[in-house]
Amino acid sequence: MDLPGKIDTVVVGAGQAGLSMSWFLRSGGRDHVLLDRRGRLGGGWLDRWDRFRLVSPNWTASFPGFRYAGPEPDGFMGRDEIAGRVAAYAKKTSAPVVLDTEVRRLSARPGGGFRVETSQGTTEAREVIVATGGFHLPRVPASAAALSKRVFGLHSHFYRSEGQLPPGAVLVVGSGQSGVQLVEELREAGRRVFLSVGTAGRAPRRYRGRDLFFWLRQLAERGPALGTPLPSADQLPDPRRRLAGNPHVSGHGGGHDTDLRRLGADGTTLLGRLESIDGERVRLAPDLSANLAAADRFFDERFVPLIDAFIERSGILAPPDDRVSFPYEPAAVSELNLSDAGISTVLWTSGYRFDYGWIELPIFDAMGFPRQQRGVTEVPGLYFIGSLWQHNQGSATLFGMELDARALAERMGLTPPGNELGEGASASA
Repeated sequence: MDLPGKIDTVVVGAGQAGLSMSWFLRSGGRDHVLLDRRGRLGGGWLDRWDRFRLVSPNWTASFPGFRYAGPEPDGFMGRDEIAGRVAAYAKKTSAPVVLDTEVRRLSARPGGGFRVETSQGTTEAREVIVATGGFHLPRVPASAAALSKRVFGLHSHFYRSEGQLPPGAVLVVGSGQSGVQLVEELREAGRRVFLSVGTAGRAPRRYRGRDLFFWLRQLAERGPALGTPLPSADQLPDPRRRLAGNPHVSGHGGGHDTDLRRLGADGTTLLGRLESIDGERVRLAPDLSANLAAADRFFDERFVPLIDAFIERSGILAPPDDRVSFPYEPAAVSELNLSDAGISTVLWTSGYRFDYGWIELPIFDAMGFPRQQRGVTEVPGLYFIGSLWQHNQGSATLFGMELDARALAERMGLTPPGNELGEGASASA
């Protein structure tokens, strides 16, 4: 498909969020086009490492009108399967996607609407929906510039497999979902691993007889009616929490808990937050014990009261909490000599930063988030979908995008149709 010179609605991004909006736009008779910088469909999943697996069960990989109905609803898809599912959905819905098209500038037109400048030319639109997610540019601490030239530094965005790293031990910096999963992968490959622990919390794979994501979806869909909704972004006690790393949990090996204390007891050297680098010397904050304790408290403080109240009010029969704490307490380390420790690689699992520089409209807050309410910005005709904390913590999840897309469609004056099941319903969903 070629880039039109003028169209009613432009969707920037053809991943799950953009394709979900496309379904609602098509159902509402809205002429639109999706622009994607990639040369093939699959969304951001194409950037993941070779052995990547979803942390949410397969049943969450459902699109509007296209429910998961495969043989393993409670399994965890690998990278290629979820990317292929995105591409299959685009084909099934005949989504009007223009590939190899990078949007370089979005500006308002004097007479109303928008001017969208791309690598393939310019188009004009009455409405624009930004569906580029929240993981744009790999974020590496400024201190990385002082790392010894002997040491190979790599952000997890560019990591594909253990074999691309030079022989030797690995220092992983960041203990969110990616960091902890990569620690496990490196350990399985026989590497000695050091992990610099940050502030990300942890969550159990299962709680009171159900997968974590079953409860998250229940809170997102049914919780508001029962007084137990997932907290929205404006209810957070500190807006900076929107940038916190996702709690660590894993879909590998059929899905399991990822407890930093167990990793330490099994041989991973746990360290505090990285403070500075001077060649081969790394200074570490004296916060390891506090960070581990905070990770342990995260789920109990943020989710247990909501889930327990939901269970009681909904009448769901659920067994009691059977989690058991692990008491391991690692020794504190204030400084690490990379050469003496045999470390040849520093793997930065330090997250991403926003890249909205191409949007020439004053709609961003001091932290770089777009100012919006359920996807609707203060600029008429400009919308967002799939952003971090667009509505709540579920917004950037597989199940949350569909909920937000339906809500945004209603606010755009579209009449969302019933959720026809393109593949048949999964009992777990």
